[in-house]
Amino acid sequence: MTPKPEIKDILKEVKQFKINKDTNISSLIADLSNTGFSAKRLAIACEIYEAMINDEDCTKFFGLAGALIPAGFQGIIHDFIEAGFIDVLVTTGASLTHDIAETLGYHHLQGSVDLSEINDVKLHNEEINRIYDVFLPNNVYEGIEDFVSNLKIVDDTMPVSEFLKFLGEELPTNSNSILKICAEKNVPIFCPAFTDSGLALQLGFHHQTLNLNHFKDMLEMVNLAWDSKKAGVCIIGGGVPKNFILQSLQFCPNSANYAIQVTMDRPEPGGLSGATLQEAKSWGKVAEKAQYSTVISDATIVLPIILWYLKKSIK
Repeated sequence: MTPKPEIKDILKEVKQFKINKDTNISSLIADLSNTGFSAKRLAIACEIYEAMINDEDCTKFFGLAGALIPAGFQGIIHDFIEAGFIDVLVTTGASLTHDIAETLGYHHLQGSVDLSEINDVKLHNEEINRIYDVFLPNNVYEGIEDFVSNLKIVDDTMPVSEFLKFLGEELPTNSNSILKICAEKNVPIFCPAFTDSGLALQLGFHHQTLNLNHFKDMLEMVNLAWDSKKAGVCIIGGGVPKNFILQSLQFCPNSANYAIQVTMDRPEPGGLSGATLQEAKSWGKVAEKAQYSTVISDATIVLPIILWYLKKSIK
């Protein structure tokens, strides 16, 4: 049996790096990879995503939860898809609702960073909804309702993913639309909790015979995972999208060979969003020798940095 190396033999010096006028994103990430704490984990995540893209056998599953689009990151997700960095997108109904709002020409609004100045009762009386320090007038939902009510749905029982492709095709051309670019690039969107959204409520009100098939999507997701030679996952925020991806891998011969997670949640309460990728190995969701990194940070900070690095690194 080969003896294990002594700890002192695998440790190396932390790099005390500097930034100068010639520093670019690639050199910054290279420097961060030799530091510690979340900076190192961010650098490793960038390198893992690059490896996923360069591995032609890897199917890249991307889970998106959280209010990224209201915060202004619709274009970031769009560009991940347009560049071919996502093969399968799993997201929430809320993300799709906000994507449609922006695509139709409505906008989320910035507010004061001093939350003590905000009067939520006054906002309600003025028909304005708040998402932390971002605001959304009620007329945005009225515009979405106008779009939804005029849809000509030809199959009330199609899978949710098929319906979302139909929605993308029906939307006007927009340089940032996630639904639109997925329809154009034939990237499937899965939304396992679709009914938990404003978009689904409006669909239900205006198309009361609609009964989209969630089970076909579940089986199709398992098929995609099963047929992948290798699997790579990037989980933003956790939640239902995280579980939908990982449970598919759990019941397949393939565990994730590459895994990235960006979350602000903690593992101690036992919730999925904070569960570590190391823990996922016990379920067979992440491979024993997988490359993985969990970045405990706000996705609004991390995701643009990863995309910036990939755009500069991928030839």
